[in-house]
Amino acid sequence: MPGSAILLRYIRSSYQNDPVRSAVELFLFLFAIRYLLAPTYSTQKQKHVALSEEEIDELVDDWTPEPLVAPLTPFEEIQNEKRPVIVGPTGPKSKLSNGRTVMNLASYNFYNFIANETLKEKAIQTLRTYGVGPCGPPGFYGTQDVHMKTEADIAAHLGTTACIVYAQAFSTISSVIPSFLKRGDIIVADKAVNYAIRKGIQISRSTVRWYEHNDMEDLERVLEKVTKEQARKPLTRRFIITEGLFENVGDIIDLPKVIELKLRYKFRLILDETWSYGVLGRTGRGITEQQNVDATEVDMIIGSLSGPLCAAGGFCASTEEVVEHQRISSASYTFSAALPALLATTASETITILQETPDIMVQLRENIKAMRAQLDPRSDWVKCTSAVDNPIMLLVLKPEVVASKKLRIDDQEFLLQDVVDECVANGVLITRLKSMPPALGAGARDQGWQPQPALKVCITTGLTKKETEKAGIVIRHAITKIVTRKK
Repeated sequence: MPGSAILLRYIRSSYQNDPVRSAVELFLFLFAIRYLLAPTYSTQKQKHVALSEEEIDELVDDWTPEPLVAPLTPFEEIQNEKRPVIVGPTGPKSKLSNGRTVMNLASYNFYNFIANETLKEKAIQTLRTYGVGPCGPPGFYGTQDVHMKTEADIAAHLGTTACIVYAQAFSTISSVIPSFLKRGDIIVADKAVNYAIRKGIQISRSTVRWYEHNDMEDLERVLEKVTKEQARKPLTRRFIITEGLFENVGDIIDLPKVIELKLRYKFRLILDETWSYGVLGRTGRGITEQQNVDATEVDMIIGSLSGPLCAAGGFCASTEEVVEHQRISSASYTFSAALPALLATTASETITILQETPDIMVQLRENIKAMRAQLDPRSDWVKCTSAVDNPIMLLVLKPEVVASKKLRIDDQEFLLQDVVDECVANGVLITRLKSMPPALGAGARDQGWQPQPALKVCITTGLTKKETEKAGIVIRHAITKIVTRKK
């Protein structure tokens, strides 16, 4: 056979010099022969059962799609029917669709920035320069110079090295958490954290350990237990997640103690200041300023630019490394359009106002004191669970009232809704604290911690101290009227 001598000489010399190579080549040669001679087959396995047209139509007729959201309860249907509708611009005094004008204590317009003409002019100028919105994600072409300025302003205000701005306040914390925590990591969280935090924890799929609300002894117990459990296991990321000012209760955290514990047990801290930034402290820097804590001791500070700052979006302030990690790994930042330029400008301007004119914060706290003086000590039926500087006053029924009238949770919600309706009828618009929505299909056991039903009264500098006192009297009388009527 022509060339056979050359082939045999190559094989013989190759085997003598490198027998392993010859064995590998022979295996590959035989595999190639087998592959070429093998019959063809489909890589897609047919697992479905062939159905006739009649069978398909029958299955389609029998199929009932699951709802995307839970159906309305009878109480929610009644509430929707009575819901007041504001006509025209909102403000400290708003006009309802029935023609009546009420004192609006149901919005987060704490400093009445809505009526600030300087902010309006700045927003209009920005709108004419940049347009309505960037129409693109920040990492593509959505970032503009006003966004970079807002990030720098927040970082300078808080005293951190860097900051990242998100387009939505709710999705900020719910995106930050899964950016740094995955399956197998450890989260130790306060039982009373808000719904956005709970969604972030759920998305992360991390192992969660809850501690009793604002109980530092229980927090230490949980941290110690987790540390012992993980002593001989592979190293994981461990975070404490809590709020500075709790949305569902109204009280504040003992931040120095939490930092002491997180350093002792080697945890990181994610602090949600959605409701404390712009409210607490001399210049509105939040819980860190109020309790004299260096912001750099907190690993991540999450805040909102809506609400007190009258803009929109949220932020995460931390180190350069933490911020840059989010720009490529945070779902809400990567896949959402950037914050409209006019809202970024509004946030920067309101932060400047808080720093340069702290008198407005003094005025807000005076109005808070005036409202509390009419409600908490004078009412025999409710007590305020909010901190003294919190402009969102949460009024819950006293335990003895609940016990004497044998009120269930549903009974309390109906009763407090009657109070809201009575206040609106007397010219004061307030609202209720809403319970956190349960997961679709979840039972009573799966709901977890729920806030106690409460009235929510939001104080504003848009009303004078005298008007605030008058509104407090109306609310107190409405509570007395409705509760005493309940047998």
